[in-house]
Amino acid sequence: MPALGPFRPVLVPEHVELTLPSGLTVLAVRRHGEPLAELRLRIPLAGADPAPARLLARTLFAGTASVQQLGGSLGADVNRDRLRISGRAPVGALDRLLATLARLLAAGAYPPSEVRVARAGLADQLRVARSLPAQLAAAALARRIYPGHPYGRPSPEPEEVAAVASEDLRALHARLVRPAGCTLVLVGDLDPQAAAGTAARCLAGWTGTAPEHVLPPVPPLRPGALLLVDRPGSAQSSLRIALPAVPRGHRDNAALRLANLVFGGYFCSRWTANLREDKGYSYGPLSVIEDRPAGARLIASADVATEHTAPALVETLHELGRIACLPPDRAEVQRARDYTLGSLVVLGMSTHRDLADLAAGLVDGGLPLTYLADYARQLAAATVDDVHRAAADYLAPSGAVPVLLADAARVSRAVAALAPVTVQPA
Repeated sequence: MPALGPFRPVLVPEHVELTLPSGLTVLAVRRHGEPLAELRLRIPLAGADPAPARLLARTLFAGTASVQQLGGSLGADVNRDRLRISGRAPVGALDRLLATLARLLAAGAYPPSEVRVARAGLADQLRVARSLPAQLAAAALARRIYPGHPYGRPSPEPEEVAAVASEDLRALHARLVRPAGCTLVLVGDLDPQAAAGTAARCLAGWTGTAPEHVLPPVPPLRPGALLLVDRPGSAQSSLRIALPAVPRGHRDNAALRLANLVFGGYFCSRWTANLREDKGYSYGPLSVIEDRPAGARLIASADVATEHTAPALVETLHELGRIACLPPDRAEVQRARDYTLGSLVVLGMSTHRDLADLAAGLVDGGLPLTYLADYARQLAAATVDDVHRAAADYLAPSGAVPVLLADAARVSRAVAALAPVTVQPA
């Protein structure tokens, strides 16, 4: 294949950002192409309990057939920080999509029949999740690295969901679904100033201020014994390791992102080559930086057959130690740089939807759209020494917090030879 060309500075798309009298911030971005408009609305929801928040997201748009008639769609997802509303429609129908959204935001109907169906579906989904190794391992890791913090309990219990009534959702909506502090992102082949004006006009009836509630910073990681969560009879083991990380906007983030890619952040990483290509222990180990408003963590995940548990842990600790102690090859860093710049510049803004998701992610982190150009320059400028320093500071195995979901009777003796072990039931 031909060599990649030189780095080209990122051109930030034409955009307008303004704050309405209601406190709603509107970011309108022009991207030429298909005649569609993408919408992302971030509503802070840090003060909400997870059970009603999950149900609110499922039932907010009950009965939105009028949106489908426009050739558009509306949906919502939620986490412990925010409610995100996503929508799309032809550019010519953007005003009607916004008008429909404004009506639903102002009303908060939550019909009892819709709530009953959503309640039963969510409770069933949570019960199924209790049987999935990946979900159990993620929950065990969250409890360990976020003790006493809302992030330590990302999902409600089925019994909590069953207790939520329509009036609870209406009360939550009235308290928190208010425009002050929210951000609306609009992306499409549109005039940014005109689109922001359309949003201001259509959403003028959505008013009010929600109580300010910000989650506390996440507690510091406390390295220690390997936590072995016993799942008798399990045919595979789920390894999860948490490491420190820094958020976007931090001076170390670009170098850490490159270091993580070299270690395990994409298919061409060392960890993948070791566990998948060389040893055949795991189909797809992966490490990702989870950047959330209250703090960032690097999470490494691998699922292996039970008989390969201890050998896979040996190789994982080896790869963490290798990247923390030895400088990576220049070619490795360049491959990681090419990958992440391509993902950011080419794929990250290749469609209206991609650009809207990218902008919404920046909004979650409290960053402006112009950060894209700054971050691309940081990635292009990061040296091998920068990447090595980041790896030594953040990827050293001495700072790791490991959790293993496995059949303790079959793996505890072998893994205890590698690290102290604490066993608890699943």
